[in-house]
Amino acid sequence: MVGGFYGRKIGMTQLFSENQVIPVTIIDASSWFVTDVRTKERDGYYAVQLAKVRKRYEGEAFSPAWLKNKKEYFLYVREVPMTSAPEGVEIGTAADFFKLLAAGDIVDVSGTTKGCGFAGVMRKHNFSGGRKSHGDMMGRRPGSIGSLTKSGHVIKGKGLPGHMGVKKRTMQNLEIIKVITESNAIAVKGCVPGKAGSLVFVRKK
Repeated sequence: MVGGFYGRKIGMTQLFSENQVIPVTIIDASSWFVTDVRTKERDGYYAVQLAKVRKRYEGEAFSPAWLKNKKEYFLYVREVPMTSAPEGVEIGTAADFFKLLAAGDIVDVSGTTKGCGFAGVMRKHNFSGGRKSHGDMMGRRPGSIGSLTKSGHVIKGKGLPGHMGVKKRTMQNLEIIKVITESNAIAVKGCVPGKAGSLVFVRKK
């Protein structure tokens, strides 16, 4: 069994179960195909290469000609590493590994967080800022960054303004609420990294 699969984050919504509201994230796993199978004898490692078809080719049957020009026919090409040779996985078959999941399963979801541009310390590091009265002039600045060790030295890891977001993050131990087979999607409890439409990786625990 392949240990995970890629999908596209659609967004968040709500599902109702036993008079309870459950916040879920919908992940679309449709239009992915197996484009290569890596073996230790040939490549030195085991892996399954997956690719997502571009929108204009969605709904069409897989063609071996697509493998000759992957940039034209596929939007994403990714590999899922494995510890042993995959069984029952052939090139050209649909990568519908999400169907192996069921409601109640626990997964980890990895993605790239939203980019927020240049941010100050109050937004990026949750600094409190200066006092709001009695003539205080600190405002939203970070304050002193000096050190008593030597002149001009800034301690490594000091919270300062800078680029915020666009970091690889993983949300662990998320529960599968529903597998939507008719739409080739899954509903995961809680939030996952990334903005709507971004690529995420789902790995079963």
